Amino acid sequence: MTAPVCISASAAAAPARQTLPHPRLAPAGTSLYPSFASYVRARHPALLRTARSLTANPSDAEDLLQTALAKTYVAWERIEDHRALDGYVRRALLNTRTSQWRRRRVDEFACDELPEPEPRPGADDPAERQALRDAMWRAVLRLPARQRAMVVLRYYEDLSEAQTAELLGVSVGTVKSAVSRALGKLREDAELALSR
Repeated sequence: MTAPVCISASAAAAPARQTLPHPRLAPAGTSLYPSFASYVRARHPALLRTARSLTANPSDAEDLLQTALAKTYVAWERIEDHRALDGYVRRALLNTRTSQWRRRRVDEFACDELPEPEPRPGADDPAERQALRDAMWRAVLRLPARQRAMVVLRYYEDLSEAQTAELLGVSVGTVKSAVSRALGKLREDAELALSR
């Protein structure tokens, strides 16, 4: 008996809440917010790295980012300061992930003996991977400042050679040669040789 009341109440409230036409009503291949589309194109790699830091599974990270971007799209006209968009999307990522974590239901079963996970062939120890990452970062920090900046922009921030050159105000050839010399130093680094 309560279902019709709920349906009519929500139907009556729907026109008051809806200020935009539904995104599906936009012509094919267009967006109601072209600035949103350009923002997503420009910031997608960095936002995906943030999503991957919140979840272990890369597919879950992509789903998490899509959900956060959908929430951002819905609120696009209400966001006053578009310079703070990264913070808004990151907060949406975190809130969405927290909601998913709270909704998650874990089934526990009593058993006589705890099962040991089967080691995957070719899988290495996570502690060893972390030790190698730490050694790599220490080796990067030992590079000269200019080479270090170029290596970080190229391999940690995943920028292209052209983007790195533009950001640092140098030529692409300078980036290529400096990164090549830096990689040579990293290959010869004694601490990295011990960690391999």
